[in-house]
Amino acid sequence: MAGKKIITVFGATGAQGGSVAEALLHDGHFAVRAVTRDTSKPAADKLKQAGAEVVCADLDNKESLAAALKGAYGVFLVTDSWGHSDKGKELTQGKLVADLCKHLHVEHVVYSGLENVKKATGGHLSVPHFDFKGEVEEYFKHLECHITSVRLAFYYENLLDTFKPQKCKDEACYSICLPVGDVPLDGISVADLGPAVVTILKHPSHYKGKTIGLSAEKLTAEQYAAIMSKVTGKTIKDAKIHPDEFEKRDFPEAKGMANMFRFYMTKPDRDVEMTHKLNPKVKKFQQWMEVNKDKFKDL
Repeated sequence: MAGKKIITVFGATGAQGGSVAEALLHDGHFAVRAVTRDTSKPAADKLKQAGAEVVCADLDNKESLAAALKGAYGVFLVTDSWGHSDKGKELTQGKLVADLCKHLHVEHVVYSGLENVKKATGGHLSVPHFDFKGEVEEYFKHLECHITSVRLAFYYENLLDTFKPQKCKDEACYSICLPVGDVPLDGISVADLGPAVVTILKHPSHYKGKTIGLSAEKLTAEQYAAIMSKVTGKTIKDAKIHPDEFEKRDFPEAKGMANMFRFYMTKPDRDVEMTHKLNPKVKKFQQWMEVNKDKFKDL
């Protein structure tokens, strides 16, 4: 570890940060400082055993953040849209990290951002879990921090929980609800983020100042369903639900989610070719399904 530049990885026991920390440790070029709010988690212990320095910090606590960032060459930052009732807190937390990165002269920040949809659409659409990340991106740039923004596509992993296939009412089949009509939807496994971030950090002259949309491939909802059917052996169909119908569903984030899909239908910039360059082993959807086939065995 001696002599290696330090990368501070936020959310290191979560999906995105965990992918990045694991990829950095596997690559070995950088020393990894893994940040978590709970260092007693099994995931934290696993990172420590793999060679990471595991530190406790909270995005609401300036002193703990300063300690986690001190001496770091680079940072991977992901902010949480869902872990608190005050959605504006994500913006406050992101700005605090940005201020500290500027003050401590961090040389390269890779931020897991997204578009400020409200701004991009002139106020026609609002997707809070996109908009705040977009504002954090803008703030980093306002401070003239050395930042690369990576914007992930729809997670394949969403099909294991929030968008899991549902039993059809009148047929021996299942349906998936991706309300994008016939517009191809960019997708990627969150597990494939890490190697892409490692490439970005190792080649700062190529990627500093850039915003990169990550996508393994673009498929229509019908194509997603067909691949799931092929791999699982079950009949899985596209539910063909319009965002207007999805918006009426009975859960708090329904409108924001519907607007997210409306935004996806505008085909935001996700670069499949660049993604495969950054991570040559990135999995297309069928590959991901084959790896995760057993997770759908209860259908």
